[in-house]
Amino acid sequence: MPLFASLLRGINVSGHKKIPMAGLKTLYEELGFTNVKTYIQSGNVVFETKQEDQVLIQQKIERTIEATYGFDVTVFIRTAAELQQVINSNPFETTEAVYVTFLAEKPSPERWTNLHSLDLGTERLVLKNKDIFLQFSDGYGRAKLSNPFLESKLKVKATTRNWRTINEILNLF
Repeated sequence: MPLFASLLRGINVSGHKKIPMAGLKTLYEELGFTNVKTYIQSGNVVFETKQEDQVLIQQKIERTIEATYGFDVTVFIRTAAELQQVINSNPFETTEAVYVTFLAEKPSPERWTNLHSLDLGTERLVLKNKDIFLQFSDGYGRAKLSNPFLESKLKVKATTRNWRTINEILNLF
């Protein structure tokens, strides 16, 4: 059976959209997914399913979370191969202060060019497929290139994970 990782956007942040990981694991199992594993409280889940269509898997999880918890959550689905490609594609000389923003779809060239033309100070970004590699000299907490900022400029839904988290998720496969 195919293995997938789902990355949930914006849960368990500052007390908002609370979903306990034990509850999330149970929800996935009730959806018929097997070998369900979670990693930290930010909504990272690895699972197996007979379903191969990532869009259908995503929609199924999103609908069930809304029905169960009463709020919308955007879910991003990636395969082990896609996450491994992210690890192999780091455009920076180091992995220090590197984050990856996973996009729901590739942004339009015009929106990407407009974003890239902004003064971002020391923040660096590189687009590869549907993923933006970010590097922050001052840390992510004060970064201009946050999820809401990127979503507003690119008109694409996004969620961000740090380098260590991506590696840990990949290790769950």
